[in-house]
Parts: sequence; structure tokens; C-alpha cells
Amino acid sequence: MRIITRTVFILSMVSLLADIASEMLYPVIPVYLKEIGFSVLGIGFLEGIVNFTAGISKGYFGKRSDEKGLRLPFVKLGYLLSALSKPLIATFTHPIWIFFVRATDRLGKGVRTAARDALLSNEATPATKARIFGFHRSMDTVGAAIGPLLALAFLFFYPGEYKTLFYLAFIPGLLSISLIFLLKEKKQPVSTMKKGNFFSFFKYWQIASPEFKTVIPGFLLFALFNSSDIFLLLITKESIGDQTITIGNAVFHADTITIGAYVFYNLVYAAASYPMGVLADKLGYKKIILTGLAMFAIVYGGFAFSPSIGVIFILFSVYGLYAAATEGVIKAWVANLAHKENTATAIGFYTSCESICTLLASIIAGVIWTSFGSSATFLTTAIIAAVVFIYFQLKIRASQF
Repeated sequence: MRIITRTVFILSMVSLLADIASEMLYPVIPVYLKEIGFSVLGIGFLEGIVNFTAGISKGYFGKRSDEKGLRLPFVKLGYLLSALSKPLIATFTHPIWIFFVRATDRLGKGVRTAARDALLSNEATPATKARIFGFHRSMDTVGAAIGPLLALAFLFFYPGEYKTLFYLAFIPGLLSISLIFLLKEKKQPVSTMKKGNFFSFFKYWQIASPEFKTVIPGFLLFALFNSSDIFLLLITKESIGDQTITIGNAVFHADTITIGAYVFYNLVYAAASYPMGVLADKLGYKKIILTGLAMFAIVYGGFAFSPSIGVIFILFSVYGLYAAATEGVIKAWVANLAHKENTATAIGFYTSCESICTLLASIIAGVIWTSFGSSATFLTTAIIAAVVFIYFQLKIRASQF
């Protein structure tokens, strides 16, 4: 049986192109917002609010997808909203309009995520689900690596031309939408859950399986201390300090080394995602996720002790392996534990809760960093990862996991 179906491949290409569009702008959005008058506090407030909006909406739109028994309308609308936001952020510069444009971009992610993941889940059997999600994550991450490189190349030749870059990012976004029209909707079972208000997806917990109720708390505890990768970039730059790398006549300082290490992480992540999915399908989700948690604890523990440049690149490679061992595999596990008629609701429930925890995680990390220093922040996170490792080891014993 063919594992990577036409639908899986197209959805993966859609994600690759959409991520190129988004990640082309990731390094420049803070700089651009400051240039048009936003303060650092204002940027933080803006990004926090719009990301929370996207996170909490995943559950609602996942439930709506199950209620209608449809996936593609949500996938199309979600990617369309994100693509349209790229040129709009360059066109409208008033703070209120910027807020709505950024909210539109993130809302697009909220609209599409659960429906798209339910589509991927429907293309797999329980025995192949991890490699399907692993393949999708691999393609998505390739886009995340290409995007910043394209942005850096453009700004090298046209420094400060941020508005032009926003318009250019619309091109891969538009291509991603066009690919979705190559897909055809398949009949889906309709949800038996009662309709309700915006937050009614939380009621999925009442009908969730015992296994779902055992697995999700462990994932959410981990998410509660797994702060934004921005903190990894900050501690990398702090650890490098005044160190440099000389290659030929070129001298690389902290900023360029940090970006290079992050791109290297994305490349490892992309290369390892599908093989990790294959291993998870063969050996069980629990073993691969436990391996990922152990690697995460090693990485965060290692960063707590001011590593050298060589060790930093080793830690980022291990971090890429951790991401490959967890991101797609967790979604596959959640999808396998969901009721078929409520797959998008279950995924939306988890991803919404995860988004809330991730927002809190960055706040917690910021408080610990400010109060006790960077080492305490990373040691605390490493300890929590070890606690979650023990939780899964004790609570999840069934061989099928």
C-alpha cells in the first residue's frame, strides 16, 4: 500500500510553500514594526495577543470541521487568510490595522490546522500515522529553513526594503493556496457532539477515551515549560559573547552564528522527521517520544552551562532530533486516540490547550530569566522534561503505545 498518498504530498507541499512565505518575514517583522513606530512592549503585546487568538481558535474550527464533515473549506480559508496578510502588512501601517492584519495571519493558522491534520490522519492507518505526520513536518520544516535564507539573501542585495519583501512573500503564499484546489473532498463522518458556543470544543474531554485523558496531561505539562525558541536564540547569543568564527576572509560574529545554528537545527529537524515517524510506527509512540524528551532535557541542561560554539552546534543538532521525535509523533498519537467522527475536535482541543500552555511557558521563562538568570531558566525546563519522562514511563505501559 502506498503510504505517501497524493493528498499527503500535496498538503505537505502546501505547508512547505506557506512556511516559506511566513518564515521569509519572521526575522524582519520585529524590525519592521519598530521602524513604523511600535515599541518593544507593543510588539510583545501584539504578538502575544494574536498568537493566543490563533491558538484558542484551533479547537473551535476543528469542532466546526467535524460538525460539517468537511475539511477542505477550512484548509482553503486558513491558508488564504495567511497569504493575504503578507501584502496587507506592508500596505496598512497604522497600529490598529497592523493588529488586525497580524490577527488575520494567525487566525488563518487557527482555521486550517485541525482540519488539515484530520485530513492527514484520514490518509493513514493506525500503523502508518506517525510517518505520515513525520513526512508533513519534514516538508513544513524545509520551508521554515528556506524562508529565512531567501529573506537574508534579498536583504543583502536590497537592505531595508522590508515592504518589498512582504509583497514577495505573497507569491509562495498564493502558490500554496492554488495547490489545495488539486484536492477533492472525501466524505467524512459527522460529529455526534452537541453544537455549542466558541469554547464548546473543551467538552470533548467529557467523551475522550481513558488513554487520551492519560496522555494529554503529560504533553501539556511539558508545553507549560517549553518556551519559545527565541529564548534558545537569546542564550546562544549570550553564550557566544565576543567569540567569532573565521572562514577564509569572512569573520562571523554572535548574530550570524546564532542564525546559522538555528538554520542548522531546522535542516536536522527536516531530515529526521520522516525516519522518526517510521521508527514510531514500528517501535511505538511512547519509546520515540521518551527518547525525544531525554534529548530535550540534555539540550536545555547543556545550554545552562555556557557551551562553546562547537557544543552549541551539537546541541542544536540534538534539538533537531528532539523536534523530529516529538512534533509529528505527538499529533499522530493524539489522532489515533481520537474518535474518528471527532478527529479534528480532538486535535483542535489538544493544539488549543498546547497554545495556551506555550504562551504561559514564555511568560514563566521570562520571569525566571529576569529573577534568577538564564541558567536557572534552562535548568528548570530540563527538570520538568525529566518529570514528564518519568510520568510517561509510569503511566503509559501498554505495548501498543
